[in-house]
Formats: sequence, structure tokens, C-alpha cells
Amino acid sequence: MWLIAALLFFQGAGADGMKALQDGRYDAAAEAFTKAIAADPGDYTAHFNLALAYSFLNRDAEGIAEYRKALELKPGLYQAQLNAGILLLRQKQPAEALPLLEAASAQRPSEFRPRLYVAEAQLAMGDAAKAEQSYRAALESDGKSAGAHLGIARALARQGKLADAAPHFRQAAELDPQYRDALLELAGLYENDKQYAEAIALYRQFPGNPAAEEHLGALLIQTKQYGDAIPQLEKAYGQSPTPANRAGLAAAYVFSNQAAKAAPLLDRAVADEPANYDLRLMYARALRDQKQYAGAARQFTEATKLKPDAGPVWDELGGVLYLAGDYPAALTALDRARQLGENGAGNVFFRALALDRLHQVKPALEAYQEFLSMSQGKNPDQEFQARQRAKLLQKELDKR
Repeated sequence: MWLIAALLFFQGAGADGMKALQDGRYDAAAEAFTKAIAADPGDYTAHFNLALAYSFLNRDAEGIAEYRKALELKPGLYQAQLNAGILLLRQKQPAEALPLLEAASAQRPSEFRPRLYVAEAQLAMGDAAKAEQSYRAALESDGKSAGAHLGIARALARQGKLADAAPHFRQAAELDPQYRDALLELAGLYENDKQYAEAIALYRQFPGNPAAEEHLGALLIQTKQYGDAIPQLEKAYGQSPTPANRAGLAAAYVFSNQAAKAAPLLDRAVADEPANYDLRLMYARALRDQKQYAGAARQFTEATKLKPDAGPVWDELGGVLYLAGDYPAALTALDRARQLGENGAGNVFFRALALDRLHQVKPALEAYQEFLSMSQGKNPDQEFQARQRAKLLQKELDKR
């Protein structure tokens, strides 16, 4: 669009430069217009077209300087205001761009482009309400602009008006296939707003997109749709075996009671991220579910190193150490859990078992009795076991 504006408005300036611009030889155009300026520094058309050449060469700072020079020589030059504003936006200087773009829009209030770029500058500056109004004005000039619909969608979303923004995201995607990723942006907003069903429906529209499938799988786990999550995450991991995809797939296997499939993924995950507490816990529990108690104990132990004051993890460590046959270490872990406030029936029962195994008769009997007073019918199988062992231990004490 910049080149058309230059050709229509500046046919007399620097014939060689104009021909080079028309042919797309921007380096040659810049050289020709530089020579034209040397011959006549007051030729605003040469400054304008040199700026235009620089803009095509992505030499934005030099282009902006030349547009400003053209405006010094020819105040109010619409094309220079518009193009300079666009370059300043491209350089992420919306506050500098806005006055130029507003001046251009004031000159041609019904034209689409200056209205659109005014809105872009306002949105970049954080004024979503003003940007919304400017985007609406742009849509009055071109109601089929996908860019304007996307802009108003973003402006509305930033004001917390997601329900109003959604139709504009969809309209942008319908009007121009290049804007189809606007639906992913909308899905992300739904996800952040905890509108999971809406986000899932949109992510499903992007099969083959690893990022979308990763989010889809994570949301299916979030909403406890584990069976649906696994195929999505398997596909995402196959296409892009990132740590996030690996962890997501492992979690889906864990939650769907497929610990054997989860374990090798988690083994690699903790090797890659040894300081990741959540991965350590997930791996420990997956190993425990497979009755690999020694391995589970190692992972729980590493987790306690990462968070030494996490009482529930010390409690779980004590349980797997007992199941692994390391009774003294189990007691140490269970006692640490008690110090940190974990003194539930499970903790007391495992302490009783470990003390019993270590032939500490009186402490074991006391622990069984404490468990029975706490459980009160909530754990019938363990209560039966505790009563039987308590009777035997009492008899043993009575014989002494």
C-alpha cells in the first residue's frame, strides 16, 4: 500500500528511484533518492520516497527519520503521517505513533487504515476502551476486515468482556483463513477463565497442532476425562516430545490407573528436571502403585529433600519404607510426619506395624490401641488386623 501511495502522489520525484521502487529494487531506490536529496535537500518527495524504500528494507529508524523530515518540509502530508505512524508501531513505540495516526485519521476520517492503526496504537498503550471505539469506527469503513474484528475482540477481552469478544474472534477466523489462530487465542482466554468446555471444543478444531493438542490433553485431565486425554497427549508427545507433553501424558496414565506406562516417562522426566517436586511425587506414587516400594521410597526421599516440611510426603515415605521392609527408617519418617502435624489414623497404623515388626511389644500395642480409638469403623480391614495383633501382644505382655 505504501508503494501505491508513493506512485500516485509523487510521480515527478527521482525518476530512477521511482522505477527502482516499482521494480522492487529497494537498495537501488534508496541510493537514487539519497542522491536526489543531496541535489535538492528541500525536496520533500525525495525524503518521503527514501523513507518508503527504507521501510521495505526494514530500516525502520532511518525510515521514520526521513518521514519526519518530509513532514517538516510539507506539514500535514497525509501519507507521511500514516506511514511514519505504522513504522513507529512496528518499532513498538505506540505513544510516538498515535499523534501521527490521529492526524492522518482527522484528514481522512472515513478511511479505514488510519482508523485501524489508531486503534492498534491505543490498544498497545493499554487503553482498551478507546481502542474498542476506534476499532468499531474502522469496521464502519470496512465491516469485512478480519484484522479489525480481531482487534476489537482483543480490546473487549482486555476489558473482561469475553462473551462480547468471542463472536469477533470467530468472525476474524471466518473472514480470513490466515486469522484462524484467533480461535486458539480465544481458547486460551476460555482456559484462563476456567470455561473448560468452551476451550476444549476450540482446541479440538486443531488436530495436528502439538500445542493445541497439549492444551486439550491437559484440560481433559483437568476435567477428569482421562480416557479422552490419553490419545490426544500420545499424539502430542509423538509429534513434539517436550517435557510438558511428557509430563502431561504421564499424568494421564497415572490418573487412568496405567502406572506401568507412566513410570518410564516419569523416570525420564525426573532425570531431566530433578528439582521438580510434583514430578517426583507423581513418579513415587506410580512406582508405589506397581509395588516397587524401594524405588518409590527413593523418589519420596528426594521429594522430602526438596520440601523438608511437607508432612504428608513424610507420611507417604514412611508407608512405602514399611512396605519395602525398612522398618527403622519407616519409623523415622513417620515420626517426622507426626512432628509436622500428620498424625492421622494411617500414620498411627503404620507406626504400629513397624513397631510390631521390630518386636517393640508395648509401643506396638499402644499404637494399635491408638489407631482403633481413632479409626472408629472407618477402616474395617485394618481395624480387624489391629484387634488381632493387639490381643496377641497383650497376651505376650501378660506372660512377662
